[in-house]
Amino acid sequence: MENSMPWFGKLLCYSTPKAIADIRGNSENQALYGSATFYDFDTGGVLIQVEIFGLPDDKLPGHSGFFGMHIHQYGNCAPPFDQTGNHYNPANTEHPWHAGDLPPLLSGRGYAWTTFYDSRFSLSEILQKSLIIHAHADDFTTQPSGNSGNKIACGVIRPLR
Repeated sequence: MENSMPWFGKLLCYSTPKAIADIRGNSENQALYGSATFYDFDTGGVLIQVEIFGLPDDKLPGHSGFFGMHIHQYGNCAPPFDQTGNHYNPANTEHPWHAGDLPPLLSGRGYAWTTFYDSRFSLSEILQKSLIIHAHADDFTTQPSGNSGNKIACGVIRPLR
């Protein structure tokens, strides 16, 4: 059975993550918490698994249930998360092609879980940077950051030993 499992499945089942971000909400979202784990992929890139609890109510009028998620330049998650800098963007590209532009989170009753692969950076390049969750969906158009609203949660990407 193990040999029939895809590479990413094997990595998640049989490997230990190499880094983690413990994610905590801001003062308006104190019930928001979760983590992101980061796995080195042997042919390059990073597999990222994110699990978040306590996202704001996605049933509010006008809310899509989607939340923007990005890697920001600096790993300073002191509230109100205003010291995280801009999106991680080593190639100086426009949004949504920054290396720090990640897929959105989709909340169901305040819970979101996702796993995705990103080949635009290595794990060593994003250590000590921050993973940010924004209040709204990223529109993937507006410069420089997708009009995704306030930073509602933050976690520093740190190595696991």
